[in-house]
Amino acid sequence: MTNHDLSPEIPESMFAWLTDGRGTDALRRTAMAVPFPGEHEILLRMRAWSLNYRDLLVINGEDGWRPSRPVVPLSDGVGVVVARGDGVTRFDLGDRVSPMFLPHWQNGELNDEKYVLPVGGPVNRGVLAEYVVVHEDEASEPPRTLTTAEAATLPVAALTAWHAVVVRGQVEAGQTVLVHGTGGVALHAIQLATALGARVAVTSSSEKKLAQVRALGAEHTVDYRLDDVAQSVLDWTGGRGVDHVVETVGGENLNVSLKSVRVGGSISFIGLIAGLSASINTYDFVTRNVTIHGIETGSREMYEQLATFVDEHGIRPVVDSVSLATSETEVAEAFRRLESGGAFGKLVLFDA
Repeated sequence: MTNHDLSPEIPESMFAWLTDGRGTDALRRTAMAVPFPGEHEILLRMRAWSLNYRDLLVINGEDGWRPSRPVVPLSDGVGVVVARGDGVTRFDLGDRVSPMFLPHWQNGELNDEKYVLPVGGPVNRGVLAEYVVVHEDEASEPPRTLTTAEAATLPVAALTAWHAVVVRGQVEAGQTVLVHGTGGVALHAIQLATALGARVAVTSSSEKKLAQVRALGAEHTVDYRLDDVAQSVLDWTGGRGVDHVVETVGGENLNVSLKSVRVGGSISFIGLIAGLSASINTYDFVTRNVTIHGIETGSREMYEQLATFVDEHGIRPVVDSVSLATSETEVAEAFRRLESGGAFGKLVLFDA
């Protein structure tokens, strides 16, 4: 490594958070050596992270998500390049960079060779550390117009929404889209679909959150505790049903989506919150001639398309709150807030 590829202020040790799957209270901020970038690798000084539901599965050790040894959690983050290994050509010192969630999925369709080692899982390292080493091909620059905290929300939730709405759903201006819920993927989907000129309906059990999504551009909102979602959506579309559904709940809620979508429409299926299996009305599936897309985050190429779109359309991700990553109390509280479902927008950790 040549002198110009190494920032002079890099220390020998750093702090990283470790989980063994025993819950939020067992998270520990631990000192360890700063990693050194090898050939075609970059060293990032991490600046911000955002939390996803998936992170809770690892930290709480749910079913097959429990780590067999302590691991660094979290999938979403933004850092600054402070060192470059030999042969690096894609990034310069000082560039803002985000590691990609599926590091081997850089372009094209997802296959077995690309669907390996997702970042922040029970096996592969996560990004909740002061310094992280990433291969240059497994990272990308976030949108220029976003703050670092906002940019930290993109690699999982926003990219998943982009894959669902733009790549697979191919949503167009004037079409109708039903988005279930107000979680991270849902909010990004609302913003993307609205920016494309689509008319958006949103469900929630919170009148406050429904008012907030109307402020984001949602045209029609439904409190699923009080109203029949499918009937409300059919009434809104003149009995036709929506062109596309972003299904973020999963489980038997798919039946609601099947009753809400038009004949020949599409459903982007993302959600795991309602369980991994359910009884589904296959008659609705057949008679509506519907296409169901299973959505798994997205490739680096998709991320780059998303970043360009965000810059061009002036989209600002919704951030619920920002907490200091240096405080064990604040980090634990952020995860508890995520678990409670009370947040509107992404929960972000920031390194001061």
